[in-house]
Amino acid sequence: MARIMVVEDNALNIKLFCDLLTAHGHDTRPVVDSREALETAREFAPDLVITDIQLPHVDGMELMRLIREDAAPLARVPIMAVTAYAGEGDDERIRNAGAQAYVSKPISVVRFVETVDRLLEDGPIEADRLEDDGHDESGPREGAASSQDRTPDEGPAETDEGPLT
Repeated sequence: MARIMVVEDNALNIKLFCDLLTAHGHDTRPVVDSREALETAREFAPDLVITDIQLPHVDGMELMRLIREDAAPLARVPIMAVTAYAGEGDDERIRNAGAQAYVSKPISVVRFVETVDRLLEDGPIEADRLEDDGHDESGPREGAASSQDRTPDEGPAETDEGPLT
């Protein structure tokens, strides 16, 4: 069982995310007011942070930067961003802010759970990766489907953000 903090200002989304994570055996801590997120993370000591990007007060990009600048072990916690506005260049921008993965709304439940599981399996971020810009050029981005993940009738590979290019 992992400890997962979910930062989301939409009541329906936070309920969906927390219910889904709880159903998969995780201990969740919902945070509706992003101004409370950093302090809650320090107190809760999550294994994973899931944050919306479009938040009032402290947006998700700034929150990720604050977490990455905080003291260890919080700075090493993996972050998954969730956004309704995934556009060209967002992958790099979100990763540079400190996320290891992101999914687009409306979420695919399967992709959401797979991404959470992968981030938890990978564990805390290595200290030397915190000094990098967060963008890994060595392979496909988190959340990307490979041909091994699909059955033949599923068609072309795509992510929650759209077809792979």
